Amino acid sequence: MTALLDNVLVFGRLLRAVGLEVHIGRLLDIAEALQHVDIGARDDVYHTCRALLVHRRDDLAMFDRAFDAFWRGHGHGVAPEGRRGREIDAGSRPADAGQPVALPGATLADPTAGAPSGVLQTWSDARTLAHKDFAEFTPEEMALARMALDRMVWTPGERRTRRWSRGRGPRVDLRRALASSVRTGGDVVVLPRRRRRRRARPLVLLCDISGSMDRYARVLLQFVHAVGRRNRRVEAFVFSTGLTRVTRQIRATRLDRAVADVSRAVPDWSGGTRIGEALRHLRIGWRRRALHGRPVVLLVSDGWDRGDPALLRDEVARLQRDSHRLIWLNPLIGTVDYAPLTRGLQAALPFVDDFLPVRTLTNLADLALHLDQLPARR
Repeated sequence: MTALLDNVLVFGRLLRAVGLEVHIGRLLDIAEALQHVDIGARDDVYHTCRALLVHRRDDLAMFDRAFDAFWRGHGHGVAPEGRRGREIDAGSRPADAGQPVALPGATLADPTAGAPSGVLQTWSDARTLAHKDFAEFTPEEMALARMALDRMVWTPGERRTRRWSRGRGPRVDLRRALASSVRTGGDVVVLPRRRRRRRARPLVLLCDISGSMDRYARVLLQFVHAVGRRNRRVEAFVFSTGLTRVTRQIRATRLDRAVADVSRAVPDWSGGTRIGEALRHLRIGWRRRALHGRPVVLLVSDGWDRGDPALLRDEVARLQRDSHRLIWLNPLIGTVDYAPLTRGLQAALPFVDDFLPVRTLTNLADLALHLDQLPARR
């Protein structure tokens, strides 16, 4: 029963990753119901899960793809027409071709080392997926990538505020010392200390959705959604010929809802690229709100810019001054014979703190670690 429940819970996470609403109560109902059907008959398992988990006709196609991707037959039965006869062993250890593979996540660099304690396993060639180019992902791999992104922790450090709080710090809290002296007849017996209050550093995401970035847009929107949903101090923008703020849209719980809302909000999807003008719009229209508190800025673009290189240089320089750290993420880094030789990139790179790849899940896992280790000063 334990292994069966583990598999059911991981399947539920996969369904949530592709946008279906799945409650834990329903998953427990499935674990109970599967004890009363023939586990060896894939058709019985399929209809049991579909009856309990699918509530809308529009979700049927997505459910079918997720079911086929996850509940792969690995028995030795002969499969007649349809799903019936393709055996599974839901009570056995999840494996594919006899090799257990960790669910992709924070340990993407070495997925064959086995899952850490508490991490469920699923059928997935994590070694291939971890280093596979986003542009080559299938719909099933997109769902697994979503689960991997949800497991990553995006913490761009903390910053000291101007406010003070109790604690072991460099300064004496005179107000508290005088207040406590009332109880001792005016004598100051102890000297309470105070320290600067610390807050999580804000994060700003600027994602290029121009035509040259279209093949990466699907996964990058998943990346933006995962970061925005896990961190409340995030401002998100997408740009092509213009700039659009999508902070509210990416905070939707369901990914498909977030993507649909972003698509409706953006008037120039897959258009040309004018990065300098987009950054100028950010500075003029959103500087006080988005760049307050010296955030960490992630600029995601391949650098193919049709605008004025001088404008791009000036705006990137201003953006760096307003940020704690400016990180340019480029999906072309690591591809064959790539070099940042465009005029726009040549003009902007002197004012970029980090120029990093964003082409695979391993790159994103490395980025999460990099953000967690940012120094207090540039």
